[in-house]
Amino acid sequence: MTFTAIDFETATAYHPCSVGIVTVENGIITDEFVTLIKPPNNEYNPFTIQVHGIYPHHTVNAKTFSQVYPEIEKRLKNRVVVAHNESFDRNVLIKSMAINGLHYEDLNIGKRWECTVKIYKAKGIKPTKLSDCCREMKIQLNHHEALSDARACAKLYLMK
Repeated sequence: MTFTAIDFETATAYHPCSVGIVTVENGIITDEFVTLIKPPNNEYNPFTIQVHGIYPHHTVNAKTFSQVYPEIEKRLKNRVVVAHNESFDRNVLIKSMAINGLHYEDLNIGKRWECTVKIYKAKGIKPTKLSDCCREMKIQLNHHEALSDARACAKLYLMK
């Protein structure tokens, strides 16, 4: 199994403040990437801060999405992409790319990604939050830390 798992943490709506990406080649994790991202105007919704614990002072000197994008692109381009609740992460990517004048189609990845929520819902696991799936499958997780979430998603996909 060869694919890339991704997880975004957001500051507001679809503006990311962190991304974690895990590359899997032939069933083996071969690369992990994580970085903070400075959202527009370094603005945060207090609710999202409560979820992931990333504050404006963490990202005030971080790279912007457009500065981080080359790292994202080289890990996603022409790949099968997997996410937990894929529509959320896919929309974060699509909207962030559009805001920065980048074209999603250039990545040559699916209009829909592989989704571990759907896979594990079909297996009868309820609820299907990432933390619940990981507990059921005995996968270590530091929930809402982008790299940990992406790594857990990759492991869930490998165990599907």
